Amino acid sequence: MPHAVPTFDDVLAAAARLEGVAHKTPVMQSSFLNEQLKATIYVKCENFQRMGAFKFRGGFNALAKLNDAQRRAGVVAYSSGNHAQAVALAARIIQIPATIFMPHDASPAKLAATQGYGAKVIGYDRYSEDASALATALAQANGLTFIPPFDHPDVLSGQGTAALELFKEVGELDVLFVCLGGGGLLSGSALAAKALSPHCQIVGVEPEAGNDVQQSFRKGERVKIATPVTIADGAQTPMVGAITFEIIKALVDDIHTVTDAQLVQSMRFYAERMKMIVEPTGCLSLAAAIQAGTSLKGKKAGVVISGGNIDMARFSQLMTAYP
Repeated sequence: MPHAVPTFDDVLAAAARLEGVAHKTPVMQSSFLNEQLKATIYVKCENFQRMGAFKFRGGFNALAKLNDAQRRAGVVAYSSGNHAQAVALAARIIQIPATIFMPHDASPAKLAATQGYGAKVIGYDRYSEDASALATALAQANGLTFIPPFDHPDVLSGQGTAALELFKEVGELDVLFVCLGGGGLLSGSALAAKALSPHCQIVGVEPEAGNDVQQSFRKGERVKIATPVTIADGAQTPMVGAITFEIIKALVDDIHTVTDAQLVQSMRFYAERMKMIVEPTGCLSLAAAIQAGTSLKGKKAGVVISGGNIDMARFSQLMTAYP
């Protein structure tokens, strides 16, 4: 059944559902970064969201809209970690049974958190198995509702509330950098940006190794790639969503890519200069802003951190691997 493409009104409705449930995350600045880029950079810290990532917004919004029969039957999702935790936590709050497919090589911290929230976890091989097909089959066999990680109107509308909060707090921006995997955060952010800051340039940022959206954006149709090998585990998506891509095509200005080394540089910056732990995927936006350099001179720019879920052993390993 094809879904309708959501609008800014859906983002506003999601914000009302999330009121008092999701955290209104802080917007921070670094005087060092502002001086370095000769710009005013506003960092929206979704690493401080419940379960440590923006994904809680979309997960809760989607589950909150389920009817009584759907709630009784339960939900199924798949994720490398943050959407898994989001659905698991939202399901616990609303008291819905949840089953999550997670890759065998998922972050131990993300796996432990998902199980800790009470979800049943089933492992799969992200390089040889199709998680969407596994989740769809289980949903059909057991009458569950499938909550995909990004390609769903209620999920992406929820994600857009992060940018909605940013614009409400700091006003209009010249440019907004948004982390990009399947396009849920970017498409939701674009809906908010075009409504509240119509002249803002919207830039999605994905790993150089996984530039499926950049290819799709240039071609005007969705391009599928092999599962990319990158430290940005939240952006290891082989193809952008159908619904998210419709919005990206219509509202987003450009798609940039950054290297894994640039992600670690940004992780180090956040830790040393801003005293924050940010996971590699969450650093995509800052890495692109730093890469933009002097082109940001005199501008107001937003940088959305998508999440901060990384265990310390992995964090230390990356700091050592990219000195």
